[in-house]
Amino acid sequence: MSGQSEHFHNADTDTLKSRWREYLQANNLNTTQQRELIVEQFLGCEEHVSIDELLALVRKSNRKIGYATVYRTLKLLVDSGLAIQRRFGDGQARFEVQGDHHDHLICTKCGLILEFEDDEIEILQDRIAERLGGFKVTRHRHELYGLCGKARGVPGGRCPNEQA
Repeated sequence: MSGQSEHFHNADTDTLKSRWREYLQANNLNTTQQRELIVEQFLGCEEHVSIDELLALVRKSNRKIGYATVYRTLKLLVDSGLAIQRRFGDGQARFEVQGDHHDHLICTKCGLILEFEDDEIEILQDRIAERLGGFKVTRHRHELYGLCGKARGVPGGRCPNEQA
């Protein structure tokens, strides 16, 4: 999978699975073994995952699961509020488990995705919004695109995506 990340999720898997079951019940949707396997694998992901990447993970347990089933299940996870769909400029949708707010650094060459939190940035953007007409930020998406040290050709530069 591309995109190393540090996750800041605070909801445990049991809570997320409970919310998933409530969503299915409230929307009169069936629980299937395939759907549950996909959800289980997705909730265990610590990285931003594409449909193809999730399909490869799921097929380790059940080779019969198809792309369309993974796609539809991810759509349900997004609709239920348990997943967020992101696009980081590589033309591919990626999904992550809904958790605490965080921002992203994305290497446009190697695909590295780093998550970070910074209280100073949050305070600054609220100040800017207030200064520009009393705007109140209710949500935002902060994505910084650039090149990791290795991709920039820095002598001795490394890509955090590579194992030490």
